[in-house]
This record gives sequence, C-alpha cells and structure tokens, in this order.
Amino acid sequence: MSKILTDTMRSRYKTSSAQNGIVSPEELEKRPPDFVPRESMLTVLMKESLHIRAIYHIFIVILLVLLCDTVIYDLVERGKINIGLSTIKHGFGDIKRAAKLWIIDLIVALAFYPGLRIYAAVGKLIANIQAARYIWTAVGVLCLASMEIALIAIPVWDLAGKHLALASCVTVTCEMFRFTMKIHAAAVACAERCYSDTTPLPSFKHYLYFLFAPTLVYKDEYPRTKTIRWIVVLFHFIEVGAIILYNSFLWERFILPLWSDYGKEPQVEAGTVVRGMFSCVLPGVISFLCGFYCLLHAWHNAFAEMLKFADRLFYEDWWTTSQFSKYYRAWNRVVHAWLRSHLYKPIAPYAGRALTTLLVFTISAVAHEVILSLSFGFFYPVLLTEFGVLGLLLLPLTATSGLRFPNAFNLFMWLAFFVGNGLLWSLYAMEYFARKNCPPSENDSFFIPKSWSCPEIVLKPNWTFENPLDIFY
Repeated sequence: MSKILTDTMRSRYKTSSAQNGIVSPEELEKRPPDFVPRESMLTVLMKESLHIRAIYHIFIVILLVLLCDTVIYDLVERGKINIGLSTIKHGFGDIKRAAKLWIIDLIVALAFYPGLRIYAAVGKLIANIQAARYIWTAVGVLCLASMEIALIAIPVWDLAGKHLALASCVTVTCEMFRFTMKIHAAAVACAERCYSDTTPLPSFKHYLYFLFAPTLVYKDEYPRTKTIRWIVVLFHFIEVGAIILYNSFLWERFILPLWSDYGKEPQVEAGTVVRGMFSCVLPGVISFLCGFYCLLHAWHNAFAEMLKFADRLFYEDWWTTSQFSKYYRAWNRVVHAWLRSHLYKPIAPYAGRALTTLLVFTISAVAHEVILSLSFGFFYPVLLTEFGVLGLLLLPLTATSGLRFPNAFNLFMWLAFFVGNGLLWSLYAMEYFARKNCPPSENDSFFIPKSWSCPEIVLKPNWTFENPLDIFY
C-alpha cells in the first residue's frame, strides 16, 4: 500500500511538472542544473495525500505531548513551569557575538562584488595580451582563494579562542561555508565575462539577490513567482520555531536525564551505557527528521517565498530510496548541485570518477566535522566516520543490490539512519558531559576524547553469561 501511494504521488509530481514545462528530477541528473518553477515535494505530497498530512499531524501531536510532559513534570517536581525555553536560551547564548561574526562574513562576501568589478575592468584592458591574461587570472584565483580563506578563518579563529553556545556556533559556521560557496559560484560564473565585452557582469542587485536566495548555483536570473504569500512565510517561520522547541524538549527529556551526570562517578556499568545508547535512537531519528524539515523545507521555502524564488526543489524523496548514492543526491539538492558543479565536474575528467567521488566525500565530511568540532568545543569524529567512511563504503554495496532488492535495502537504509543517529546523540552527549564533569587531567586535549578514559566503563559485578536456549533442554 505504501509503495503504491509513493509511486502515485511521484507520478502526480512528475505529471504536474511536465504540464508546467518542469523537468523531472531524473532528467536533471543527466544535465547541468536548470531552474524551473516547481514546489517542494513535501508541499505537493501534503496537498495531494491525506496519509502524508496525517503523518505531519502525528509529529505535531508528539510535540504537544512532550510539551505537556515537560510542563506537568516540572510543575509536580519543582513547582514551576518549564516549556523548554531555558535550553533554547542556553543554546543561542551570546547571540551578539554570533551576529558580529556573521556581519563580518557578510561584509567580506559583499566586498567580493567591487573586487569583481575592478578585476573585470583590468581584465578587459589586457584581454588580447595572452601572457598578461594568464598572470591576471592567477592573481584573480589568489584573491578569490584569499577571500574564501578569510570567510572561514575569521570565525574559526574567534571560535577556537573562546567557545560559543552550541546553536549560535552552528549558525555561524554554517553561514561561513554558505558565503564561501556563494562567492565561489559567482566567481566561476563570471570568470569568462571579466574578459569579454559581449556579456556584461551582473549588477549588484543580482549579486545581492543571489547571496540570500536559497541556491548555491549562480544565475543572473531565476524563475520568479508573481506575488509573495506572507501567510506562507509566517507559517514556515512558525514551523522553524516549533522545531527548535521540539529539539529542546528532546534534549531535556531524553538526553539530560541519561547523560548529564556522566563522568561524575569514576565508574559506570556497561549495561547503563548500552541502554542509554538505545534510548537515544528514537529521539535521534526524530531530531534527524525535524532537522531536515526545518532547514530544507520550512526555512528554504520561507526565503524562497519572500524572494519570489520559484524553483523549490531543495530535496527529493530520499526516504524511499534503496541506494546511498541516490540518498546523498536527494537529501540536499542545494549543496549537491554546488558540489557537482564546482568540485565533481571540474575534477572528474582529470582524476576519474572514483577518486573524485572520494575527494568530494572527504571535503564534505571535513566541513561537517569543522562545524561540529567548533560547536561542541572538541574534536570527536563520529559523524566523520559515519558519513565519510561508512557512508562511502555503502555506495558500491547498495549501487546494484539496492535496485535488485529495493524494499530490503530501503529497510536497511532506515536501520542505518536509526542506529547512526542514536550513536550520534549518545556519543557526542557522553563526550560533552565527560568534559564538563570529569576532573581535569594533564592529558586533556581538544583532539583526544575525554569519555574514553573517564569514567571507566565496567561490567556489572559478578556478571555471568547464561545461554537463553537452555530453556529447551
């Protein structure tokens, strides 16, 4: 039944796209990314399917239940009402410093445009002098690399010197990478135009629009909607706020009770750790789904609506796939389009597909690890291992088997999501609280996990193994 529903919805999505001159997602993979008017897939599915809408309502009910649980528990235990705002306040702490770092990066990104104008003015003067053009191109590449390094180095230097609250730090580090990818895309798109009089450079208005548009691939013009539906913008921002509150509840009700005391005692039983890890699986997956919906659907659609950006295919139906290669393409089409256009395609003809894929995965995994390391205040490459190592190994495993056994491998992928997110939520929490609760040591380091040595994980006293099959004898 679920397969029929998915195929029907996908067919309706493609049919609706074809009627409006919209290219299917499969055809997009065979050619450079074009921009055509289309809605996000979940927008279409929730309009067309009562079943998908019911799942959306289920998540809302879970949020309401968590809200009641938090309020009633704190009222009975502590005589006060807590709706999770304390966790949000702590997570977005020192917001002024975060805003300052963001503004500095924005200024650097804006400075790219006058630099591009100056570069183009000189480039057109020497366009017919081959040697001078080679030298000027090298100067342009060095200047672009310097700006990209500055966009990343300024926040990294500041955050490495003094830790910033988790959510504020995630925002700053994600934005520094976004601005870096934006100016790189604009530079590549305008490179040849800096030496030509036939195609003028984009105006500052076009560049400014691109800086805030929900895309990382530069075009002078994008398909635009005729009006702004402010009620839609408001609705999506309410969803963003609700999801932030949702994750606050998950942290307070599932993570803090399990791990907040981790490291206060010199020893902890292995069974307690294992049970805690399994207890993190469901909240980890819910947070994973909420994070996807918050950023790639609600946030992107809100900005797309405000900017009249008509192409809203920010993701595809990754939840139905049985191949990890398709999952990585479908999960975040915005970043995937940039990686394909500015890393994979330029390098693949020289390095080959396999080596280029490895390079792209490595760069992407390192970028994610930089965000997490700066945000948590320590280097603990759990995500790097899951995404950059295990995820890469699963590409060939599911390439053909996923096509032959789609149901089995879709089940396998969801099992990987559950286990992987459970490990992320537990291991990072263990390390975070071990660094807070364990006594200082001369071996303490940004790069060496504290939770490996404190507390000591031991088996239960007098533990023995009993064969459960003995009952049959």
